[in-house]
Amino acid sequence: MPQILIVDDNPDILEALELLLSLHGYAVLTAENEKQALLAVSHQRVDLVIQDMNFVQGITSGKEGKSLFTALKALNSDLPIILITAWTQLETAISLVKSGATDYLQKPWDDVKLLELVEKYSLSSNINQNKNNQSESSQKPADDFIYKSQEMQTLISQASKVAGANVNVLITGANGAGKEKLADYIHQQSPRYNSAFIKVNMGALPHDLMEAELFGAEKGAFTGANQARIGRFEAADGGTLFLDEIANLTLAGQMKLLRVLQTGEFERLGANATLKVDVRVLSATNADLRLAVQQGTFREDLYYRLNVIELNLPDLAHRKADIVPLAQYFIGNDCSLSDEAAQTLTDYIWPGNVRELENACKRALVFANSNILAPSDFQLASSQIEPALDEKENIEQVLIKHNGVIKHTALELGLSRQALYRRIEKYQIDVESLC
Repeated sequence: MPQILIVDDNPDILEALELLLSLHGYAVLTAENEKQALLAVSHQRVDLVIQDMNFVQGITSGKEGKSLFTALKALNSDLPIILITAWTQLETAISLVKSGATDYLQKPWDDVKLLELVEKYSLSSNINQNKNNQSESSQKPADDFIYKSQEMQTLISQASKVAGANVNVLITGANGAGKEKLADYIHQQSPRYNSAFIKVNMGALPHDLMEAELFGAEKGAFTGANQARIGRFEAADGGTLFLDEIANLTLAGQMKLLRVLQTGEFERLGANATLKVDVRVLSATNADLRLAVQQGTFREDLYYRLNVIELNLPDLAHRKADIVPLAQYFIGNDCSLSDEAAQTLTDYIWPGNVRELENACKRALVFANSNILAPSDFQLASSQIEPALDEKENIEQVLIKHNGVIKHTALELGLSRQALYRRIEKYQIDVESLC
């Protein structure tokens, strides 16, 4: 029988959760503060912890919950921990998910959802132990990613952590950076990896067919609907739905998507029956959704539902250590790069990112006269080749070139405006002083 530890300073909550879990066959331990919780984990078998984010009356910062989480993980790094959080502590809870928390529930929680999570994670201590005894060949590595840069190492580490948490993830980055591949990796590393992974390119769908594509339609619901069809949400039930180019979703579609994310419920077009699904949503965009919210073209409440965790894929020009390994992967084992070609590829700006690099490698294999590829084989635009610069210096030079206009600067650097703003803040660049 799995044994669950509940940590909360409110006796009513302890009593309610203890009753709920006991009725469903779980052994329950309770603790009202950090000290009691640590003693329980130190001296008894605990398969799962459900902990509040605060243990002092009147304090809502979530610092107490973070302290307890860190202490529990120090005692047992494999211990599954579900956080119970108020909206004001959501940011802290998300940061803890990145640090290894199993999942979180917002107050007031849904009993059905809570029981689903408890059933799912209460045996994970034993499962993790079994995994540790398995050979590496039985695990799911990041084989699809070729990289050497610290930026990608950090990103893959973050993606691995959030994959196991049942939260929605927004993947941002420029076209061709690999957002779909990252979404596929998250699904494959998640507990849903044996279930459906359904992909939808919102940018490729006519606006008047988006709702039918996502939610399905009954026969005769619109012109050309000659038979009933299920939508992508139904197809992804129990698995993962990847919505690429999410910024293209219509406002009407956004409203229906928001409802599904909140309740799991929707209706097919032309139907009255309400359907319910269990779907994890991963979405991606190269657009600045914050700006779209300000302009009224994207719902703010939907933005925060999709963006529980944001993962940003760096542009290839800003992870230069990955360029040569990727190129060697694309050209295969029968060819190699000359030193001059490797330097040329590294110096190239790659406005089309990894996709452009892959196409350039395919082109080089066609035109090469030797199995050692030369710079000319890649036929790169000389205007896009620059001497290697410090990233800060490069950004400053392009800002000066475009008189501080963010849109034009970001376009030349191959960045989204959001990514450029982050780098300006990171390097503390004074844009006004440059113009």
